[in-house]
Amino acid sequence: MFETTLTPQKIEKFTAAGYWRDRTIIDFLDEAAAATPDKVAFIDSRTQVTFGELKAQVDRCALGMRELGVGPGDVVSFQLPNWIEWIVVHYAASRIGAISNPLIPIYREREVGFMVGLARSKVIVVPQSFRGFDYPAMVERMRGDWPALEHVLVVGEPGDTSSWEEFMATPWEERRDAGELDGLRPDPNDVTLLIFTSGTTGEPKGVMHTHNTVVAANDPLPARLGITPDTVFHMASTLAHLTGFLYGARLSVQNGATCVLQDVWDAATFVDLVEKHSISYTSAATPFLHDLLAVPGLAERDLASLTRFCCMGAPIPRVLVREAKAKLPGVAVLGGWGQTEEGLVTLGIPGDPEEKVIDTDGYPFPGMEIRVVDLAGATVPPGTEGALQVRGPFVFVGYAERLDMTRSLFRPDPEGDWFDTGDLAHVDEDGYLRISGRTKDVIIRGGENIPVSYVENVLYEHPDVEAVAVVGVPDPRLQERACACLVLKSGAEPLTFAGLQEFLATKGVAKQYWPERLVLLDDFPKTPSGKIQKFALRSEVASA
Repeated sequence: MFETTLTPQKIEKFTAAGYWRDRTIIDFLDEAAAATPDKVAFIDSRTQVTFGELKAQVDRCALGMRELGVGPGDVVSFQLPNWIEWIVVHYAASRIGAISNPLIPIYREREVGFMVGLARSKVIVVPQSFRGFDYPAMVERMRGDWPALEHVLVVGEPGDTSSWEEFMATPWEERRDAGELDGLRPDPNDVTLLIFTSGTTGEPKGVMHTHNTVVAANDPLPARLGITPDTVFHMASTLAHLTGFLYGARLSVQNGATCVLQDVWDAATFVDLVEKHSISYTSAATPFLHDLLAVPGLAERDLASLTRFCCMGAPIPRVLVREAKAKLPGVAVLGGWGQTEEGLVTLGIPGDPEEKVIDTDGYPFPGMEIRVVDLAGATVPPGTEGALQVRGPFVFVGYAERLDMTRSLFRPDPEGDWFDTGDLAHVDEDGYLRISGRTKDVIIRGGENIPVSYVENVLYEHPDVEAVAVVGVPDPRLQERACACLVLKSGAEPLTFAGLQEFLATKGVAKQYWPERLVLLDDFPKTPSGKIQKFALRSEVASA
């Protein structure tokens, strides 16, 4: 069992305030299965399942896990695409008090080996193949390094002793008393999720969440976004990322609604899914919005059902917001900010004026507090940049096996400790947040801070630019100089450095903010959620 930072005082505080309702995701599934057993719960690229069918599959899987020796506090790892099997494994682990450890499908030996080893997983579930990769072979190569691993289940390998299909076809309820599941209902303050950060800097960290923290993270969304049981959700970001986990695997069930899962992102396919299933809500990284707006013949497609597109993880360039308003006038594009450590903390409000959508990352959810502080830890006035700190009922309960690191990132306060997010930001007079950079990703040129997000936003307005990242490169005299890394649109003429400078001059950008180097790339290194991995990009540029 992992040690956490959770205290009786914190439990009492958030329970008394009503943010922690002592509910698990299984409580919501059981209620939906009882109320609407024939309603479709999930649709993936291969099949669909109703709430009644999902509950039956989850219970059978839970009993099967018990037969394999999985109990409360054990870790179940699963590296599956956005398939219904992913949902079944997670919910089954939740039912018996085991800890879910979802792994992003594109991870390979280096990442998976570290994560499963640190988690001491007892079971791992993988696909036989996805996008041409042999997952069982990878697991076999590393299995000797995982002494705690006892069982491997493979989805899509019928007939084999490790087959998921054979496992799920076994009538475990004839071998075990189904009533034992009721006795295994976990304490909602137990850890239910061990999810690793995307690894944008250094060693991946295993973020731990309880049932209460992840249920609380979804509770305010219906009021903010108008979600009802008739909402049809969509998720193309991997379910093993916190965005996919919260808003793909769980938000629909917490609201008795349907969710459409997309295992490989393709904007044209998404448009087809919207028309077919009347999708009304999706959450994704900003590049997904860009791809959607570029789909040919968008004006001729029936997207009337789509009303919410929530962009997380990166600022929304103003040109995209205006293009979305022109091409999809019925869609509210909303920006938000959060991290694996605390879920979504801020989100725009439908009806916000354009300047709020473009210039901020949204407004905090009830119960979540944000503040910006200076180097001395004092809160700064509105509009002043500083280090962003956060506290509230969504905040994680520690990094697995890294409790000293965890504690070093919290700042003591009588009303509840503040978590240092590592982001630079400011909060405006209305309480809206604006992320301006990372404390470890600041370009300081000869003592002058370069506003990275500001420069990137301007470069996004260039008609030939597809994607932008401004990074710092070492300089022997000034310590750092800014380098503009650009991906140009298909068919565009190569952009010269002189052309870049001319464009910035026409935009009125202060010359001291101009990048001093230009690199054109075919694509950027990215995390599975679509964020640009600036540490990898910096390394690539510095070594060029």
